[in-house]
Amino acid sequence: MTLATRARAAAVELAAFCGSLRWPDLPVDARERTKELVLDLLGVAVRGSAAESSRAVQTFVRTQPDGRATVLGTGLRTGAPWAAIANAAAAHATEMDDVTRESSLHPGVAVIPAALAVAQERRASAPAFLEAVVAGYEVTMRVGNALGPASAYERGFHPTGVAGAFGAAVAAGRLAGLDRDGLVRAIGIAGTMASGSLEYLADGSWTKRLNPGWAGHAGIVAAGLAATGFTGPASALDGRFGLLRGYTDAPRPERLLADLGRPLQVMKVTIKPYACCRYTHGLIDGVLELRRAHRIHPEDVERIRLGVLRAGVLLIAEPIERKRAPANVVDAQFSAPFGAAVALVHGRAGLAEHSDGVLADPVVRSLMERTDCVGDASLDADYPATWPATVEILLRDGRSLSTRIEYALGEPERPVPRETLLERFVSMVAERLDETSARDLAGRILRLDEERDLNAVVRGLG
Repeated sequence: MTLATRARAAAVELAAFCGSLRWPDLPVDARERTKELVLDLLGVAVRGSAAESSRAVQTFVRTQPDGRATVLGTGLRTGAPWAAIANAAAAHATEMDDVTRESSLHPGVAVIPAALAVAQERRASAPAFLEAVVAGYEVTMRVGNALGPASAYERGFHPTGVAGAFGAAVAAGRLAGLDRDGLVRAIGIAGTMASGSLEYLADGSWTKRLNPGWAGHAGIVAAGLAATGFTGPASALDGRFGLLRGYTDAPRPERLLADLGRPLQVMKVTIKPYACCRYTHGLIDGVLELRRAHRIHPEDVERIRLGVLRAGVLLIAEPIERKRAPANVVDAQFSAPFGAAVALVHGRAGLAEHSDGVLADPVVRSLMERTDCVGDASLDADYPATWPATVEILLRDGRSLSTRIEYALGEPERPVPRETLLERFVSMVAERLDETSARDLAGRILRLDEERDLNAVVRGLG
């Protein structure tokens, strides 16, 4: 079978599988997890809506025609493609939106804003919205798995923006009522719209936050065009000039369909407890573990050595001079030395720690200067199936303290409890809702499939 033939089969089979998903038939654990992912993404989007980058997007969106879709945290209503771009950019501004291990991308931030906007525009039911979310995660993550994240990063592509366009197209297509052939067309059209550059790493620009927004926007447009009968190549994923030829040097086309539905991809998603690149999370966990166990103070530290996955080096460890001296919050979100330093100094690495004030702290900056990032072949042995990290702290009294983290907090093997997710949501929306209202709304989202009016729930976050 040729690559193009296999790709056509993959696109058709993905479309058929995603088109057949029905909410009542999904496993209970998948339904509950999907509602948790929606709760978390909505919370981080509301919080992120106040970021300077988000306000710039909102200013632009206000120049577009009005519509039915909510721009979270603003009270603004606009057309679905523009609400998707605004809400995704806001959620990604926090660097706390959900993430995956094998595909090394953020599925929810592309899929949920697109699905929510189209659901509002079409007055879809809550279960229909949730079905679309499950379908969108399935496609986004499988396309990301097939890309092979390490190679995509080396080529300079942001897998979230690239793979997210396909998932958003399928999610939007489900809500638009597309049949299997329509979803195949949407996938094909998305193939010519998928994009996402890593060049933001050069100067801390905001474009990383735009990548999932553009994916959501592109997915809605692709589904809309597919609904008119506009055609797209069924071989967009793995044809001669398809995604897996253009965006990676290490394609894994077999991952497009491997173990389809066993389990659903929503069961493989990680929720991020720290406001920074996921490649730093195991390192932060290691620093926090040593800090607690040995009561380490910054002045005790001679040197910190961080064992970094090869795939994450370009994002969080090189060039080391820049990573030791981040110039802005975006830089800090992608600096392993900064993540380790704030964890040691503050015992946390949340949104409050990723701020201009903490960035200017001389204690934090001094620790960054004493932090090295090193490679370790043993860390890469099972990547991307696992993302281990090592931390060694050399103390001025001559002691060497070290640990290895196999699974960072938030991964499926170490899940964040539902009660913690609820508390996090309450904190994320605190500037818009009092605690009682926030808890009530969180409860409604966690029972979203029982709601008669999706828009009534979303209005609470508008």
